Amino acid sequence: MDFIRSLLSADESLLLEKTEAFCKGRLGELDRRAGEASTVDREILACLAGAGLLNWTVPGAYSPEARDVVRDFAPLRAPTEMSLVAFCLVRETLAKYCPNAELIFTMQGLGSGPISFSGSPEQKQKYLPQVARGERVAAFALTEPETGSDVAALALSARRDGDHYVLNGKKTLITMAPDADLYTVFAKTDPDAGSRGLTAFIVEKGMPGFDPGRRIELLAAHPIGEPVFTDCRVPVSHRIGEENSGFKVAMATLDFFRTTVGACAVGFAARALEESIAYAKKRRAFGKAISEFQAIQMKLGAMATELAAARALVYRAAFMRDRKIKPRISLESSQAKLFATEAAQRIIDEAVQIHGGAGVTKGVEVERLYREVRALRIYEGTSEIQHLIIAGQLLKD
Repeated sequence: MDFIRSLLSADESLLLEKTEAFCKGRLGELDRRAGEASTVDREILACLAGAGLLNWTVPGAYSPEARDVVRDFAPLRAPTEMSLVAFCLVRETLAKYCPNAELIFTMQGLGSGPISFSGSPEQKQKYLPQVARGERVAAFALTEPETGSDVAALALSARRDGDHYVLNGKKTLITMAPDADLYTVFAKTDPDAGSRGLTAFIVEKGMPGFDPGRRIELLAAHPIGEPVFTDCRVPVSHRIGEENSGFKVAMATLDFFRTTVGACAVGFAARALEESIAYAKKRRAFGKAISEFQAIQMKLGAMATELAAARALVYRAAFMRDRKIKPRISLESSQAKLFATEAAQRIIDEAVQIHGGAGVTKGVEVERLYREVRALRIYEGTSEIQHLIIAGQLLKD
């Protein structure tokens, strides 16, 4: 991390420092008290918003002043354009120390991301300050029961009816559902146009015909559900971008957030390595600490090296985007997401092995991480899809 720190601006360094302190203080206390949760913890949401950290989930022009008297992140202000470096720094740190807060922070950004990147000025002004103030929980609704990575095969339909669209169908595995208040939803407006027939919409909880749906239980507890749309009438003013431009809206959003999945993986892996080093020093076998055994040292060496490589790929993509080195970072973001999530899986698996029987015991940190990390290789594009994206970028022209 020292090398990455050397590349940060003064504001980025201060943001990292304040986030670490926040995690080790009252945010960390709230997160530990919440434990593993399948519902959105509104107290953690309020803490993030009150301290001003949610300001980094939206463009700075729409981030309000921090309201909390402590003002943990004052005098810092979010940049005018969303910063991928800043988002990765915060997400990695929260993943390492405060997993509930990490999910809330991330989804406030991803759920409102289509509005931030592609929404109208009126949509941004209405919704983004509410997201930053924690008044509305945001969700990104793309996946359906019969479609995952095949976005072109979405079945949720949106039919124009005067000054409304009528939505019918179902989404699944939507993080923050059914608790979310604000959903960015992707639907098929031209059934025969494949990915070119998608349109994005803003759907608010309480709209007639919208059911936030059932809650889904996962390997690692998360708020996640299956929203249902039955003749749900959505005003035309809630359409994000032009009709049939939804695929571009989704990809622009995922281009940014895919890199941050790698940052989350780095945070998980860093915690696993930290826990493994501490455990290896105190656990004794055959008359000495297991850290003295060459087999354990080889594991730790490989884990640390993979972690450093993963972190380098994540921040390479983030710096290239923020410093405008390339107009698009599809290649770099996919490489970061692919390598970091796969490396984190290996690192955490080794952490469990180092812990032995303790590593598969409920309540031990690496056991939780083992369950948490698995989903990262699937969502926002599986590892297999990332290989195809990378190859596609290499074969262009």
